[in-house]
Amino acid sequence: METGSIQDIPFYSNTLQENFELLIYTPANYTPLNKYNILIASDGKDYFQLGGISHIADELIGNYEIENLIIVGVPYKDALDRRRKYIPSGEQHEAYLKFLAHELVPFIDSEFSTTELGSSRGLIGDSMAATVSLLAAIKYPTIFGKVILQSPYVDESVLKAVEEAPTHESLAIYHTVGKQESEAVTFYKEVKDFLTPNRKLHQLLISKNYQHMFYDELDGNHTWKSWKPDLKRALCNTFGI
Repeated sequence: METGSIQDIPFYSNTLQENFELLIYTPANYTPLNKYNILIASDGKDYFQLGGISHIADELIGNYEIENLIIVGVPYKDALDRRRKYIPSGEQHEAYLKFLAHELVPFIDSEFSTTELGSSRGLIGDSMAATVSLLAAIKYPTIFGKVILQSPYVDESVLKAVEEAPTHESLAIYHTVGKQESEAVTFYKEVKDFLTPNRKLHQLLISKNYQHMFYDELDGNHTWKSWKPDLKRALCNTFGI
């Protein structure tokens, strides 16, 4: 099986006043003569190191199971950095959303051969990174047309943001949560019920008439042991040929 390449690319965000080391995967078949979809991962380093997302993409692209795909990993600095950026109460949350849509996307489009359509751009995240992916997708629906949510952190402020946002019927949503996540141990070593709020989020999305939704409750908990095995299905569902 041919393997793609992963580059560490430095990027400075004016919006966040911060340097990032982006991880960017391009498949083995990458050529500027073709156009590629984009998937942006918050918790980006985790998706490459713990999720093995580049190896999964190699297999699926090599087997013609998914469309050509570039994956961009956006790393976090530490636990506090995730809270600041990923959830609505975080002081850098709005700036991070703006960074994703108005700085990162134009940069990727300028550096790589991309389709440059919302329908060809996706966001992915686990836990709080899933939360920010969803909120970016509903805030910038013409920029992001697909979102993969793995056990998103959901509280009243997240539900309120979804409730108040206009429905964008073209948005494709892949949403999973673990059946054992009623007592999930979080990144911050807290025990929280993720299952009940995720069920509420799913019902809210149904009530708001989102048409392109996949929802499943996995046999698993709030860990990469659940998220990694689900990545193949998530990518096939979202970028399948």
